[in-house]
Amino acid sequence: MKTIQYYLVLLSFCGLSVSAQKDNSKDHFAMQKLIQDNFVFAEKQYQYLEKATPANEMPKTFENNKNVSSDVYWWCSGFYPGTLLYIYEYTKKPLILDEAKKRLAILDTVKYYTKNHDLGFMMYCSFGNAYRLTKNEEYKKVILQSSKSLATRYRPDAKVIQSWEVSDDGLRNGKGFVGPVIIDNMMNLEMLEWASQNSSDKSFANIAETHANTTIKNHFRPDFSSYHVLDYNLKTGEVLKKVTAQGYADSSAWSRGQGWALYGYTMMYRFTKNPAYLKQAQGIAKFILNNPNLPADKVPYWDFDAPNIPNALRDVSAATIYASAFLELGQYTSGKEKKNYVDVAKTILKSLSTPKYRAQLGSNGGYLLMHSVGSIPHNGEIDVPLTYADYYFLEALLRYKKWYL
Repeated sequence: MKTIQYYLVLLSFCGLSVSAQKDNSKDHFAMQKLIQDNFVFAEKQYQYLEKATPANEMPKTFENNKNVSSDVYWWCSGFYPGTLLYIYEYTKKPLILDEAKKRLAILDTVKYYTKNHDLGFMMYCSFGNAYRLTKNEEYKKVILQSSKSLATRYRPDAKVIQSWEVSDDGLRNGKGFVGPVIIDNMMNLEMLEWASQNSSDKSFANIAETHANTTIKNHFRPDFSSYHVLDYNLKTGEVLKKVTAQGYADSSAWSRGQGWALYGYTMMYRFTKNPAYLKQAQGIAKFILNNPNLPADKVPYWDFDAPNIPNALRDVSAATIYASAFLELGQYTSGKEKKNYVDVAKTILKSLSTPKYRAQLGSNGGYLLMHSVGSIPHNGEIDVPLTYADYYFLEALLRYKKWYL
């Protein structure tokens, strides 16, 4: 009798196992199709964006029914060629690579730029992907020179890379900063780490890791949420103030800033395998995922503490950064924790692939995604498409394809 019961239980377990495998297989093909559909769409949609962008400029946004472009010194100038390279990586279409190369050519001079910390966004998202895909040694030289330029902004006494020049224009208006460092700066450390990994100069990595360590020490609250801007005395390293520029309030959790932090420390763990960076990324992830103001579709409001939730604007750009970062964090974790990160990323990718967030072909100025937020306090780029939302969306799709299909 016991033998019969044993086999009945075994058969039942096998049936459940087969059912689970079928469900996984169904989800596998659904994600495969979602990724394919998005890249087919991206290839066609970016033809509209290419035609709308002057040959010597870069796309910036689509606002008031008009395409807006920028010169190559705008901090987002690397995202358009980077996105083209992601489309090329999936489609292998030579014409897309040709367009990317044309845009890289006008971006080349930025390798000597030293006026802000955004060289990583500008040069690694573009030339970094170009070198990865083509192995053109000229692109490697550009990345190394860009890293030298970024390293000039390191302030050894304060142990940080200074983000902005000290002035009263733009996002710095009226703040009176003397040594501003923003959480976004974590993203630019990737280029420095790569430069040390691909050259004999280890000073780049030393700068990156020193900055990351200082940021862990000073930039975060006990719940792992991040301030946006810290102002340092660059001679002593003393923190003079902790404020916001693009968030709702100095004490609030600006959603995209939390994404920069999550992505940044996950990436730093990739290069260094320093457990402190993994722990920091996990803490930031916990803050995001357990926040009661995170919507069910996982596309966050522009600030976790925005006053008019649930009627506050969403920030699709923050969601794309979360998705890409969670997929990488899943590579360094296991079990339920890993599954949670991957499932949330999958939810974001599915949400962003719906008409609620993804544009119709030929609309939205040629951008893929709608409803991003640049800076509400400065009344700039509000509820519009943004280049970096498209960039991290496609990056996340490629990461899912590479790691989880």
